Formats: sequence, C-alpha cells, structure tokens
Amino acid sequence: MTDNQPKKDIRIRSNVYDNMVKSPNRALLRATGMGDQELEQPIIGVISTWAENTPCNIHLADLGKLAKKGVITAGGWPVQFGTITVSDGIAMGTPGMRFSLPSRDIIADSVEAAISGHNCDAFVAIGGCDKNMPGCMIAIANTDIPSIFVYGGTIAPGNLDGEDIDLVSVFEAIGQWNHHDMTAEEVRRIECNACPGPGGCGGMYTANTMASAIEAMGMSLPGSSSHPATTEAKLKDVEEAGEAVMKLLEKGIYPKDIMTRKAFENAITVVMALGGSTNAVLHLMAMAHAANVELTLDDFNDFQEKVPHLADLKPSGKYVFQDLYEVGGVPAVMKYLYENGYLHGDCLTVTGKTLAENLADVPSLKEGQQIIMPLENPKRKDGPLIILHGNLATEGAVAKVSGVKVRRHEGPAKVFNNEEDAIDAVLADEVIDGDVVVVRYVGPKGGPGMPEMLSLSSMIVGKGQGETVALLTDGRFSGGTHGLVVGHIAPEAQDGGAIALLKTGDIVVIDQDTKELTMKVSEAELAKRQAELVIPPLHTRGVLGKYAHLVSSSAEGAITDFWEKED
Repeated sequence: MTDNQPKKDIRIRSNVYDNMVKSPNRALLRATGMGDQELEQPIIGVISTWAENTPCNIHLADLGKLAKKGVITAGGWPVQFGTITVSDGIAMGTPGMRFSLPSRDIIADSVEAAISGHNCDAFVAIGGCDKNMPGCMIAIANTDIPSIFVYGGTIAPGNLDGEDIDLVSVFEAIGQWNHHDMTAEEVRRIECNACPGPGGCGGMYTANTMASAIEAMGMSLPGSSSHPATTEAKLKDVEEAGEAVMKLLEKGIYPKDIMTRKAFENAITVVMALGGSTNAVLHLMAMAHAANVELTLDDFNDFQEKVPHLADLKPSGKYVFQDLYEVGGVPAVMKYLYENGYLHGDCLTVTGKTLAENLADVPSLKEGQQIIMPLENPKRKDGPLIILHGNLATEGAVAKVSGVKVRRHEGPAKVFNNEEDAIDAVLADEVIDGDVVVVRYVGPKGGPGMPEMLSLSSMIVGKGQGETVALLTDGRFSGGTHGLVVGHIAPEAQDGGAIALLKTGDIVVIDQDTKELTMKVSEAELAKRQAELVIPPLHTRGVLGKYAHLVSSSAEGAITDFWEKED
C-alpha cells in the first residue's frame, strides 16, 4: 500500500466497542486516553515480559514503549500489558527452578487472556529469556490474530583478562574450585565480570536458540534474534515491529498462515545448524501443538541426520552470540542454508514476504569469519540434538552431543531421587570416571516442573569429567549445559517409567550411533521391580499442584492442554 492510497478500515475485534449499547465500555476507554479519533483505530496489544530481577528482561518495558511508537506511526492505538517471567539463571539450583517450565504455560495463558479479554485486533510480544519466548509464541498461536514476536536481544559478553566469559563460566568455575583448580577469589572475579548488562544469556543457550528458531519460522522481523540488547539495531527492530504488525492486520495475515509445518522444519534446521539447546525440542513441540501442526520427537531425528552442525558457539564452542551478529547474524546463516537447499524459501513471514524474498537482500556471512563452519567442513556432519530410545526411554529422550567425542558410554548407574543429593556426591568425589549419574523424579509431574540441571552438569564439566561421566535425568538441562548428558527421559519416574526401576550399579548404555538408551537388566527383573515400585504422591497445592495434574509427558512437549485436538 502506497502512502497516497486511502487506508482500509482495518478494525476486526475492537469494533465490539462501537455502538451505543457499549457506551460504558467506551467511557472506560476514554479514561485511558482514547478520544473519538482513537476509538476509530484498531487496538494493538504490546505484551512485555519485563521484570527488574533479571538482566534478560530488565530493559523490556522501555522496548515496549518503542513498539508502541511504531504502532502509533502506523495508525493504531497501542496498549501495553505485562506478564510474569521466571529467569532460569537466577532460579537455577534452587527450589525456584521448579517454577521455570510451568511459567511458560502461565505466560501463554495470561497473554491469551489479556489480549482476548480486551478484544485486541493484533499484538506485539516482547520476550527476553528461555520460557517467556515460547510462552508468547503459544499465546500467538492460540489467539491467532496478527502478531509479531520481538526478542529483547542477547547480552554482551563479559570480559576477564582479555577473554570473553558468561554465566556458564561461573557455574563451571565452581566445579574447578571444588577440584582445587581455582581459588575462591578467582571464582569471585569471574562472577563479578560475567554479566555486564541487559540481555539474554550470551551463548547458544535456550534464549538465543528460541529467538533464532522463531525468526527462522518467520514470526520475527529479519535480524531480531541477532541484534544485541543494547544496540541501536535492537531499538530500531522493536519500533519497526510495531509498524509491521499493523501491515499484517491490513493484509489479513494471521499466525496460522506463517506457523506451518514447513516453518517448523525451517526452525529445526536452524537450531541444528547453530547447535541449539535441548529445550528447543520441548518448546517447538509445544508451539506446534498450539498451532495444530503435527510434530513429533522422531521428526527431530530426521533433521538431525541431514543437517550439519556449523556454529562454533558456546557452550561447546568458542564464540558468543554477539560474535555471530558481527559477522552477519542469523539472517546470514539462514541465507547460507537456503542457498544450499536446507530451508523452505516459500514460507510466508511477518514481513508479508516469503523467506526467500527476505533473504534476497541479506548480506552473506563476512569473508574470513570463523564462527560458522563451511558445509564441506562442519563442526559435525550431522546435527547435535539426538533423540534416543530403548528400554530406559520407551517414549524417547533428548541428548545434546555438540563437542562430545565419546560415541558410546557404558557404565554403572549412580541413582539419586533429587539434584541436591547428586551435587553432594559430586562435590564429595563419590562420582568417578565411567559412572552414569541418574537424577529422577524431576520430570514435568515429578519435579514438579521439570527443573534444569545446569549446576550439576557444570560441576561435572568443571571437575574435568565432562567426557568420562554421563548424566541422565527425566528433568531438563539448561541451554548452557554441555558434556555427556541425556534429559527428558520419558516416561518419567513419576509415571512409573523405567528410570524409576533403575538401581545403583545397573549397567547403562548410551550410544550416539544407534541412538540407544538402555539398561542391562533382564525383563524378569524389571517386572519384579515394577511390582514392588512405590511412586511418591503428586504435588497437590498451588501452581505446581495444578501443573503436576495437568501436564503431559515431555515426549509431547510438556503441554497442559493435551486433550483431543481441534480439526
């Protein structure tokens, strides 16, 4: 639409306030600042997951104001809402970690309720960390009104003695301190320099993974996932999102037009190529469920086999996400993948153009850069996220093997029913090379809330056992976790899964090549253990009680509305 063309009447939902019977509603809206002219404009929600206790989200209220500015420029009436967030990094290793994954669904429900309850015509969602991004995307799919997601941006790397460091550097330093390889003062210096300001954790952890996936899906403007939190480019892309959502409304482009099966395949491809977080599996399945797109665990193995791992990014690599931005960012990586036949170029995006059209004007990766390896010499010839099956995970489990040289690990289990006991055992040097540490009853129902194990996994790596000790759980791992780890084991212990039958000393086999996760225990012995199994009662009160009784298996994305699907 050119500037000299008359604008269409683009109100869709907010015209429920339009007649005399609705005058009380209009009176209340006038009290918020709307006049006759504004009451003729579409109402555009701006959802921000702003919070003062986390660097990932502390700057989002200001970004919301910029999105509002863009909406006003394009002729809409913006209304900013807030919703909750739980920071994984701050909750990690504490009882608060159990609230992290449930917060994804609380965010999704609260955004849907606020946007739908106030009859918004469209909305912009702004998120900054692990769970609020997929939470916003689930709400976008469920409301199905014109919408755009904006990432708050990655944090700048910390720097100590000339080397880039980040939050995971702190976790691993604790393991080094326990192993007597680092002093307490050295740990403190890392702590004080790791996180210099606003933004999501700086490696290819869950925040940057999900931002990249959402952009690859076409639900963010090009570059949104790459622009660091404190750059002019970030401020610009937020304001442009406010203008762009108005164009989606004018053109009648809805999330269901963008969030297609092909779009999810593009997202998985980019996650594999960049070496993304295990949490992407959980979140992409939940987002697909909300969008009524069929996506299973085994689909991830299909892409794992054909998409190489290209990015030398933390936690298993050398560089941080800001380094990727400086050589072209996610758009340049997507252009490279598209030109080599890995992406569907005909997918519609929030620009109103196809992915191929967006990428046509994107500069290629900078010459001489060392962050994205060439396809002919990848970091790994296949993807780093592997779905394992076997008698220990009949519904599946997720392993991230980027940087892991061990193809097969076979060793005795050391079984713990909570993370705290496992941490105590590691710190007491009771875990030795060859062991398989198992933490169970921490799945979606058993946790409840499926807590992450970054503290435990980082201590193992920090003690130099990242390749010699395996770590298994029906809980989750942070995007910052690396080493020989397997999570999301399903069925979980709380559901009577085989992990509940495992005993200390049982031999466990983890095999990358056969995609196997098994325990060497006879069927007769397993049947005997099953008959004797006593499962603890479910949590029964508050948010965690509701979650424990509603949540599905992690093999289905740990969703909370898993009854019969709509046609």
